[in-house]
Amino acid sequence: MARFHRLRVAAVDRLTDDSVALTFAVPPELREEYRYLPGQHLALRRTVDGQEIRRTYSICSPAPDGEGPSTLRVGVRLVEGGAFSTYALKEINLGDELEVMTPAGRFTLQPAHGQYAAIVGGSGITPVLSIVSTLLAREPRARFCLIRSDRTAASTMFLEEVADLKDRYPDRFQLVTVLSREEQQAGLPSGRLDQERLTGLLPALLPVEQVDGWFLCGPYGLVEGAERTLRALGVPRARIHEEIFHVDASPAPARTATAPAHSTVTARLDGRGGTWPVQDGESLLDTVLRNRPDAPYACKGGVCGTCRAFLVSGEVRMDRNFALEAEETEAGYVLACQSHPLTEKVELDFDR
Repeated sequence: MARFHRLRVAAVDRLTDDSVALTFAVPPELREEYRYLPGQHLALRRTVDGQEIRRTYSICSPAPDGEGPSTLRVGVRLVEGGAFSTYALKEINLGDELEVMTPAGRFTLQPAHGQYAAIVGGSGITPVLSIVSTLLAREPRARFCLIRSDRTAASTMFLEEVADLKDRYPDRFQLVTVLSREEQQAGLPSGRLDQERLTGLLPALLPVEQVDGWFLCGPYGLVEGAERTLRALGVPRARIHEEIFHVDASPAPARTATAPAHSTVTARLDGRGGTWPVQDGESLLDTVLRNRPDAPYACKGGVCGTCRAFLVSGEVRMDRNFALEAEETEAGYVLACQSHPLTEKVELDFDR
């Protein structure tokens, strides 16, 4: 069960003009709770003028082997008008305390022998940095190809950390950098990593169909285009893992089924259950939160997957889903923040 704890800021490192890395100190008594898999994320919480703000940021440091971590490091990029990212870049100082949720997320890789690859854009490097650094350190027979896209060299997050991996594992780590708004002295010409470009680039870099796992992370357009490219090149969907960082706001899809006039949701959370009426138009997560403020969530946008729950009974409509794999939805999981009842009774289990 995800929980918040107050953690002290142990370091604030400026990465670029518009991004920082925050390091949190984890006291010994909480280290087991903050044990994480490479690729997972943390939700940070603050209250402004009585309104709670949560944002999710991926852990960028290698996952420790053995006991839980003594520190946690996340990357934060400034979003125009962003309530939390502006605070992170301009106000957070060494020694401050923030409310930090225990790690969550399924965009992960358990280190194993094989060939792996990632296509990332901008701040999408953050979880992949944890994945690749953990993999190469723990599995001497593993190889990793990282294809990253950024606007300019000056805007590239974790430039030194990635260069260090290249120096440390020259025979097992392949790095390809594409800048969309700046020419490089060497390497690929500038431009976006769209589907047409990836179709020509990927087979020239590595045997695409032999890669054991593809990790796509970044803006929606990049991830969607990369997935289409890989599928067209014969990669099975099960080998493609995605995490989307930015999704443009879009209207909810037209309703294809009529919602009942009155519905209730029964939810099991942290071993306790309850049943509550669903108010008109609200999501099942909002219904649960009105009665159980400890219900897990971070983005409410269908992106992070923190509010994943098992649909025990009833039917729901999900407005958007950018977090759950096809296997998860087929197994009966839904995003509570995007789910609306289509039957008079719906039952969710957040503990499964």
